Amino acid sequence: MNSEQHNYCFCTLALRKKYRLLTQQLASDLAKYSPGKSFVVLTDKPADFNNSPNVLAFKHNQRGILHCYHDKSLVMELALSRFNAAIYIDADTTILSSLPDTLTWKPGITAGHCENLVEHVTRYTPERLAHIQKVASHLNIKLQDSPYIGESLFIIARDEGREVEYLKYWAKIGRYLELRGIHAGSGNAMGLAAAKIGWSVAQDGWAEVRNITKHLDASYTNKQNSWDLWKRKLGYHYRLNKARLVALKDFEFFYR
Repeated sequence: MNSEQHNYCFCTLALRKKYRLLTQQLASDLAKYSPGKSFVVLTDKPADFNNSPNVLAFKHNQRGILHCYHDKSLVMELALSRFNAAIYIDADTTILSSLPDTLTWKPGITAGHCENLVEHVTRYTPERLAHIQKVASHLNIKLQDSPYIGESLFIIARDEGREVEYLKYWAKIGRYLELRGIHAGSGNAMGLAAAKIGWSVAQDGWAEVRNITKHLDASYTNKQNSWDLWKRKLGYHYRLNKARLVALKDFEFFYR
């Protein structure tokens, strides 16, 4: 393990008011239990974090067509441009106790939930398998050896620039799947990207973080008024049409 990976940060997405409020609380938890560590946040309202001194807040408008799950690749890219390793933690998470002072991770990706991608998709969302097979074929990925990676809590550590390549592939694969109506399950794209660049999924150090967190899963309590729903519908169609146009620049990959 690289001792420089002690220079790590936390990061998350905070889009919409509910998640900004949750992230403010999470920032407070991190300041208490992991003092001195930075919290990189992509958010639509950076000013909401002016009173959170451990937060590095950056303006971000949702890129994902329906959801922002694949936008996680963007906040990780930003975090890893500044730190040697980054822990992605969902905004709807609470910290329960202090983190160990000696956390380090192997170069590449570390996650707790990892299983064979084909088996995972066949078990839970078999209707997606044909599209996943197609994108794997486009990128010459050995699908049978590809993992599914749990996306709510994971760590990426610098790996001589391969982390940048990994995040670009994740974003590209995620966009391919979105354009085919697959808006959830970012762990599929994460696993395909890992297979593409030859990463195996490490687990050392993941449990130490997981054991002091509690994931609330606020997505199940997401109530919106008619104005919010209209804005989201409008935003969806705008992002969809924009993504279709941008994808034309790589026609062979996205449309063949």
